[in-house]
Amino acid sequence: MIIAVKNRVLLTLLILLLLAAFGLPFLSYAPNRLLSGKPISLISLLHGPALWLLAPMLVLAALSLLAPNRRNALLTALAASALLTLAFWLSGHAAQQLAQDGSKLARTSWGSGCWLILALSLLMAADAMTRLTASHLWRILGNLLVVLPAVALLFGHQLDQLSLLKEYYNRQDVFDAALLQHLTILLATLVPALLIGVPLGVLCFRSRRWQTPIFSTLNIIQTVPSIALFGLLIAPLAGLATAVPWLAEHGVSGIGMAPAIVALVLYALLPLVRSVVAGLQSVPASVIESARGMGLTRGQIFFRVQLPLALPLFLTGVRILAVQTVGMAVVAALIGAGGFGAIVFQGLLSSALDLVLLGVIPVIVMAVIVDSLFKFMVSLLEVSRR
Repeated sequence: MIIAVKNRVLLTLLILLLLAAFGLPFLSYAPNRLLSGKPISLISLLHGPALWLLAPMLVLAALSLLAPNRRNALLTALAASALLTLAFWLSGHAAQQLAQDGSKLARTSWGSGCWLILALSLLMAADAMTRLTASHLWRILGNLLVVLPAVALLFGHQLDQLSLLKEYYNRQDVFDAALLQHLTILLATLVPALLIGVPLGVLCFRSRRWQTPIFSTLNIIQTVPSIALFGLLIAPLAGLATAVPWLAEHGVSGIGMAPAIVALVLYALLPLVRSVVAGLQSVPASVIESARGMGLTRGQIFFRVQLPLALPLFLTGVRILAVQTVGMAVVAALIGAGGFGAIVFQGLLSSALDLVLLGVIPVIVMAVIVDSLFKFMVSLLEVSRR
């Protein structure tokens, strides 16, 4: 008897998940944060209520044999959410039991198998959402509902005995300060980039003569490595702060947030200017001619016709530069800008993997949130035009 596979994407992800779950360590237990941990397999934890973890795996296996219609896609998302939640619960429950038997310095962390289970569960849910609806808005809401039970376990203190959460509670003040600094860098980069990039984009669109030199300059800036650009800005800004004491009093110096923001603004200009030009070029010439025939002035045509029609592509460019800034702000910690990069490099210097993850994971989450917010705005624009 030949079994027909109707959903090859789901089957592939499920096979990878099973290989990771039963072939790689689910947890790692170490006497302290500096020593290597002892691997703990998932099979050794599958007893009692933990056996429920197998139920969503069996459901996903059955769904891979069925056609990926909307009903089966919904069931896939629910099963992936259940698998994600149960993996969270089992890791927290096992960490609590190990904490009762071990010392206070002992650390229980997610193994490579657990990380892959979580990642592949999210991929299954995301793939199901793309089959369930074509609307970005409903996909975002659906993905939020998928992770909601797992987030409830996190905020319900069910994972407090995991080493990552212990690092967070030991450095909660540092984490909160890093979050504020990272958000400050993001906002301080976006505002000047918009004020500079939008006029440059309009200029490039209206003047072919200026387009080539502007894009050439921005391309050269984009090819300079971030660390090199941060270093190049130290001396000029330090000299500027010395020559103008007022700037030094307001935080401008060779190191710190000032050179980081200047460099990040320079990096942000290329995707922003390109998105402005692409958005304005996407407006049909017939629409502009109709607006002129109605007696609209050049400024009225720009603000009432071209800008609204170009807004989706423009927001796409802003989304790219915002996500880019969130990631590159990590490197800015090397010149004293702070943010989550400071936690990452502190963990690297002390060989503490959990401390590195404490800085990396919030950056990933922030990038996903920023990306989803801009996709949400683009979806609202698309819905309002229908």
